Order: sequence, then C-alpha cells, then structure tokens
Amino acid sequence: MPRTGNETSCLFGPVNSRRLGRSLGIDLVKFKTCTFNCVFCECGRTTNLTAERQIFIPTEKVLKELSALLDAIKDKPDVLTFSGGGEPTLAANLGEILAEIKKNYPSYKVCLLTNSSLLSDSQVRAEIKPVDIVIPSLNAVSPAAFQKINRPSAGVTPEKVLSGLLDLRREYHGQLLLEIFIVPGINDTPPELALLREAAALIKPDGVQLNSLDRAGTEDWVKPVSAENMQKIKEFFKEFNTNYYLKR
Repeated sequence: MPRTGNETSCLFGPVNSRRLGRSLGIDLVKFKTCTFNCVFCECGRTTNLTAERQIFIPTEKVLKELSALLDAIKDKPDVLTFSGGGEPTLAANLGEILAEIKKNYPSYKVCLLTNSSLLSDSQVRAEIKPVDIVIPSLNAVSPAAFQKINRPSAGVTPEKVLSGLLDLRREYHGQLLLEIFIVPGINDTPPELALLREAAALIKPDGVQLNSLDRAGTEDWVKPVSAENMQKIKEFFKEFNTNYYLKR
C-alpha cells in the first residue's frame, strides 16, 4: 500500500504485487499530489491538483532510506517501483534518483507506474529512459469520458496524453505495458472501447493490462467489473498480449 499522509518515509513495502511480484514502492511526491483526481483512486481524493513539477522529497533522503532498507531486509524485492499516493513524474528529481538507483543497485529491476499526463514533456521522457518497465495508463480517449474518469489538472487533455504515449513508444526501449482502468458505465461501452483499442494499436505496447476496482475508490459509485464482463472487454484487445486484474 502507498504511504499515507501521516507517514514520513518515502518507501512502502515490499508488498506482493499482482503484476510485478515482490515490489518495493518509492513515493517521491507529497501524499495526494497529482495531475488527476481520478474517480477510482484507491488512495482517496487528490488534495493538490497540479501539473507543475517540483522537488517534494530531497534526493539524499530517498537514497539514504533506500540504502538502509535494502541492507536491513532479508526477503529482497523483485522490483523497485516508482508509485504511491500521487503522480511520480511530478517529482523534478525523479531522473536524478533513478540514475543513482541504476548505478548503485544494478541488479534490481525498476518500474514506473504513471498516469501518462506528463509524458508529452520531453524532459520527463528523457529522465525515465533507464526504467526497465513502464506501466502508463490510458483510461479514456474521448474528452467526455476522460474528464469524467480522470478529472485532470488544467491543460491536461486526452490528445496530449496520447501524443506523449506515442512519443514514449518511439523513444523508450524497455518494456511498456499499457494499463486501462475500467470504470463501468463510462469507458466500457463499445464506442469507448473501440477508441481505446485504436489508441493501443497506435502505441503498440508490449502488453495491455485491464484493471478494475480492488479497494474502495474516491467515488462510491465506482464499482468493480465482474469476471464475465472483463472477459468480454478483453476480447476488444485480443490482438494484444492482454491480461486483466479483478478484485481479490
């Protein structure tokens, strides 16, 4: 689980991830600082909605905590994952921290979970190139569905997000797994799914990951997707290496 607003550590876990194995989370932003205020977010409502990058946690603190934890734990993680209670790419020192991790801990795979909102920024794309696995999300292509689901910071549009994803695919040489979070009643209709499939065909990810609500989201009207419906949705993406994840 991501750290909460009452915790001072920038690390959480290691936890057993459904997708990544044993994952040690690295959270570089202040809790609930994000470019989106997604209706499904299991960390709660965004309290600082922004698209402005800044340093939230000093690089030295992150690296010191990481060194101490990796030295102390016996059951080592499979992957170090930039994620948490906000959007990781908002951290202006993400590239610096990533470079130090790859230099000092070359045996660990590094993953980035991102909502894709800042991938249109060439500086962000350059910083994340050393990551082994990028899992960017694209939950809607139509402006109406995008606004209903993501409730973005000013200036963040689906067109901008898709453009950033296409640029990332051209420049990035690691594993790229496109995540689509299904919100029943909004992006699970045939027209919306068709737009998402068309976008995925342009992006050409190494795989598509369909996700559904696991814990209570920001809005109580957001419900999990049934296994039957998720299997039907998966058929829309049958040309891709597609998996889906349901409430346990």
